Amino acid sequence: MLFDYFNNTTFGQPLFLVLFAIIPVLIYWKIVKGKRQTAAIGISTTKGLSKTRSWKNTFQNVPFIFRLLAISCIIIALARPQVKFDEEQSEGEGVDIILCIDVSGSMTAQDFTPNRMEAAKKVAENFVNDRPNDRIGIVIFSGESFTQCPLTTDHHVLISQIEQIRNGLLEDGTAIGSGLATSVDRLRSSKAKSKVVILLTDGVNNGGLIDPATAKEIAKTFKIKVYTIGVGTDGYAPTPVSTPMGIVMQNEKVAIDEKLLKNIADQTGGKYFRATDNKSLQDIYTSIDHLEKSKVEITTFHRFTEKFYPFVFAAMALLLLEFILRFTIFRKFP
Repeated sequence: MLFDYFNNTTFGQPLFLVLFAIIPVLIYWKIVKGKRQTAAIGISTTKGLSKTRSWKNTFQNVPFIFRLLAISCIIIALARPQVKFDEEQSEGEGVDIILCIDVSGSMTAQDFTPNRMEAAKKVAENFVNDRPNDRIGIVIFSGESFTQCPLTTDHHVLISQIEQIRNGLLEDGTAIGSGLATSVDRLRSSKAKSKVVILLTDGVNNGGLIDPATAKEIAKTFKIKVYTIGVGTDGYAPTPVSTPMGIVMQNEKVAIDEKLLKNIADQTGGKYFRATDNKSLQDIYTSIDHLEKSKVEITTFHRFTEKFYPFVFAAMALLLLEFILRFTIFRKFP
């Protein structure tokens, strides 16, 4: 219980704890004084007095023990035990970011570990964890687009929504224009000075109701910066394909419209990246994280709660108890 009381406790005046060196000195003085005491009445022998020892003799040092405890409490009180509370106040400008992720069937290709989609989800989670002061949202797209999670600072909810992303949630295809347009729509009413879309895809636009060029112009109108990421190795990648015989692995050609992705990034003030494996994909998100830094100042306030009062009261009570015992039960008569 005493340990729990001192848990997370510091001392405002720790030098006073040196006074504990007095305790062994007082104990030594008490022992020496006891040995030097002489009898008030001279007798020839103490034989036969050994059986006359009473409970007062047994507990005669109790008042002295109370005095030592009182002195210990006074020393602790002088050292000022206190609990420190740190309070942080954030001020500044965060960045509003939409993670626009392709969930088409080709994202199950296994040229990444374990596949492109799971690798993209993993780096997205790391990216979210590294940006605690920003509002982040998620848009997924394949043949159509959908807002998986609107802009939020609740990153626990955000991580949960990223974990739920999987293939087959939407009609298959690669609607890059629709994905970008939905992302822009989520950011157009944002009051943040910096608005960013990170668009990740592994294919060529082949569907959707909005053309990528139109979505790009809308992004430029609302001053939204778009970083684009092309995912996939060079050449062919093993991809699970549904057949009448079940799911089989086939080598599918990697086709990424890099010209389109570069154009979208250049026209909106962003940058195009190509990821060919898990490490390069993680490095890309790290680079974007460095390019889009939040301007946040954190002020820390230190508050202290004093905990010396119980020791003052305990010392007073022990001294009072010692005084009462010394002049009542353990009173010595000349």
